[in-house]
Amino acid sequence: MADELELLRRADPVPGDGPRFADGPLDGRAEQRLRRLLDEPGPRRRVRLIPAFPGRSRRARLAWGLAATAAVLAIAVNAVLGEVGTSRAVAAPRPLTVHAGSAPVPLGDLVALADAAAAAGAPGLRKGTHVQSWSLGMSDGEPPVTLPEERVVRWRADASHTELVVATDPRRPGRPVLTDEGDEPHLVADGHVISRTTYPPMWSDAPPGKAPPHTEAGLRAYLTELARPPADRDTAPLSTAELLDAVAELLDNWTLGARESAAVVRVLARAGGLRPAGEVTDRLGRPGRAYVYGTNGVRHMLILEPRTGAVLGMEDTFTEDDPRYGVRAGDVMAYRAWLR
Repeated sequence: MADELELLRRADPVPGDGPRFADGPLDGRAEQRLRRLLDEPGPRRRVRLIPAFPGRSRRARLAWGLAATAAVLAIAVNAVLGEVGTSRAVAAPRPLTVHAGSAPVPLGDLVALADAAAAAGAPGLRKGTHVQSWSLGMSDGEPPVTLPEERVVRWRADASHTELVVATDPRRPGRPVLTDEGDEPHLVADGHVISRTTYPPMWSDAPPGKAPPHTEAGLRAYLTELARPPADRDTAPLSTAELLDAVAELLDNWTLGARESAAVVRVLARAGGLRPAGEVTDRLGRPGRAYVYGTNGVRHMLILEPRTGAVLGMEDTFTEDDPRYGVRAGDVMAYRAWLR
């Protein structure tokens, strides 16, 4: 499957820019290959349960299983790969760093740029997502493993949809990827299909199934419903951490249009707490502006497209040592990079 994945990577390239993906639609060949992959029979999707990070809402996939010690991780890696000098495909990524000398741009200033991009009316909202993610995870009684994955969700006109999950590490294209597929850590080839699932038609009038609104007030209500179940919904405004969680879940289900992206920037700017940090280059080589927020010993970095305010990615990094779990300040918990 490596050839299929590489075709997806090369779809709509931007010559000379460095990123392996562009913010444009897949070309005809890529879509054809993608449809073939999605329609082929494959293994049943594996449900992996990981406890959520303390104090965070609805982010089970970004588990704090990073709570695993570095020593235990080394044992797990060596058990699969052999000695330390072997392939480094499973090495944890370094935190993204702000470019030296870059000027921080207040989030409020980005609102005007996002509004200007929204006035053009394009791109439009699309149900489905394309996201690359990396995280550490663990289950009870099992060693922690790295989980670099790429997920593509496409919806059809009849309200059915397909989901393709591929093992890939954008930091080391073509190198083996460590996965816990089958509940045992082992290496798979770059582009290995972890799951390929077709879902029957389904409709929902609740987030994230229903389309997000593009007004600030409407989107804030939508994100609140997404973050807090009706049974125990608090009337207090969402915290910045809750908003980031809800936005991440929204982006895991929808590819936002210009108007929705502008509403996201407005909601986050109004919430406060996100500190402008400067310019960064994200995991896919795209330029972005970083905004950081710290809580419960974790730094959350939001990466926005500098001209339109569209969310490019999020990264969670520990800011404190925690001897109980063997994590150190600067260890990356997880990141996600969304593509259009």
